[in-house]
Amino acid sequence: MRTVRRALCHGYDYAVVYCGVSLLGLLCLLWTPFALLLYPLLPANRGRALGRYVSMAGFRLYLACLGASRRFSFDVSALDTLRDAPPLILAPNHPCLLDALMVISRLPNVACVLKAELMNNVFLGAGARMARYIRNEPVSRMVWLAVRDFACGSHLLLFPEGTRTTSDPVNHFRGSVGLIACRARVPVQTILIETDSRYLTKGWTLFRKAPMPIHYRVRLGRRFDPPRDSRKFMAELEQYFAHELVRESAFYPPGGMPDETGHAGDLRSNLSA
Repeated sequence: MRTVRRALCHGYDYAVVYCGVSLLGLLCLLWTPFALLLYPLLPANRGRALGRYVSMAGFRLYLACLGASRRFSFDVSALDTLRDAPPLILAPNHPCLLDALMVISRLPNVACVLKAELMNNVFLGAGARMARYIRNEPVSRMVWLAVRDFACGSHLLLFPEGTRTTSDPVNHFRGSVGLIACRARVPVQTILIETDSRYLTKGWTLFRKAPMPIHYRVRLGRRFDPPRDSRKFMAELEQYFAHELVRESAFYPPGGMPDETGHAGDLRSNLSA
């Protein structure tokens, strides 16, 4: 009986993973024809507002559906205090692919910096263009667009690591956050994302199952004043994240996060497996 129960639970976990990925793809595709149609018709300010609101609502629905499965939990309510905040750079660490979705799902006016290839992606491209998200290259244009976007009272979501974390506790930070903060003279709000799973970390394929349940917690960190020296600021920012994430490592189980077999191990060794 115990073996049957374990097999059923295992099958349910796979169903949640496959249905979850499919649901996200479906939501993006459902919005795509409307975004393609409305993008050239609406004024930029209205298109931007609508695109960002739909992104928030869609990602919130997606995370709610994952949570309803009882195999995922998302504690992201700390982000709600930022809804009425003045223009900020939102700087989270980046453990997995769901990080941007968690942040955007709580905030209605976020400009997200995306890899250039995602702006032409069949699932994400039309919605990203509608929301006036920003390509990460060329860097000079990215900085100019980001600074200009603050004029509409928006927040800018930009991951200092540039890509998902591959070394404990964070990757070496790139300089974009400091450069934009200096140019725009806006504060940097740090966001700390913690999880007990390697699901959708760097190198993890979309339909690969992880041990479940999976928990995510998002909390607000320190808010830094606009820096004067971007290089010194980025070094300070990286040191801050490293200290905070190590200090709060009690959120992870003893011995590190489990891999897909359920065995614990350090981040670097499991990612290279």
